[in-house]
Amino acid sequence: MKHFFVFVTILFCGLPSMEAKHTRLTAEEYIAKYKDGAIAQMKKYKVPASITLAQALLESGNGNSELAVKAKNHFGIKCHSSWTGPTFIKDDDKKDECFRKYSSVYDSYRDHSKFLANQKRYAPLFELKITDYKGWAKGLKKAGYATNPKYPALLINLIERYELYQYDGKYKAKKKDNTVKQDKQPIKKENKPVVKAKSNKHKILRLGTLKYIIIKKGDTFYSIAKETDKDLWQLYKYNDMKEGDILTPGKKLFLQPKRNKAKVPYHKVKEGETMKSISQHYGIKLKALYKKNNMQPGSEPTLGQQLYLRKYKPTDSY
Repeated sequence: MKHFFVFVTILFCGLPSMEAKHTRLTAEEYIAKYKDGAIAQMKKYKVPASITLAQALLESGNGNSELAVKAKNHFGIKCHSSWTGPTFIKDDDKKDECFRKYSSVYDSYRDHSKFLANQKRYAPLFELKITDYKGWAKGLKKAGYATNPKYPALLINLIERYELYQYDGKYKAKKKDNTVKQDKQPIKKENKPVVKAKSNKHKILRLGTLKYIIIKKGDTFYSIAKETDKDLWQLYKYNDMKEGDILTPGKKLFLQPKRNKAKVPYHKVKEGETMKSISQHYGIKLKALYKKNNMQPGSEPTLGQQLYLRKYKPTDSY
């Protein structure tokens, strides 16, 4: 019996942790990963992208802090009385302080922008130029965002060290060419047909009531989010995708949540098809597709397999 308990102890001690291991990010890796999210928030809420990124780098330790990893809170925003979502308790200025917990990093980014935009004490900041990162850094401290007296200097140092101010320029409208043109002899006009420039905007299509677009060459998640007035997290979630995934020209990209079932009852798997491609073709959630067919998430169908798209596949009875 003694040997049995020793064996069990060794067995369980040798098992790998069930918690996913976090890969530590450098500042450069963090910026590359989340700069598009910061720019998207700047476009929507007028918070400089440089300030958003600098705060995130500082508050989350490049996304490696316990609060960032376990609660996806990259800005150290505490609960406050208005917060009704999930919470994360940890020691900070005081013991057992309440912090907001998010389902995704982009939820954290969006909440940070809304937090600043909706609080009266931060209103003077929005009167500053979008490129005045120094004014924003000092204004955040003055409004009470942080207690550290060196907070403005820390933000400014990060912005200048990693040249984060370059992303604030993404907000500016294109400057008009004000150069003085030299006098020229009048040119005789010719009757040439007027050629209209082709619009690069996507046509909004529908699968039933479900809106989608067809991906074009050169598209990025950021460019589509900007054009369609969507947040990046929405495009990822609606299409069962994640940051880093590649957009394939000619494929569908949904602009609203896919459905739990398709209009047709079945689909026979053809060569080269995957659960993901079938999900996108019919506008059915990938999770629902797996569940209807009693398949494990991540597994793939076999050639010729009949997939259920509306009802649940009957379980075998013995």
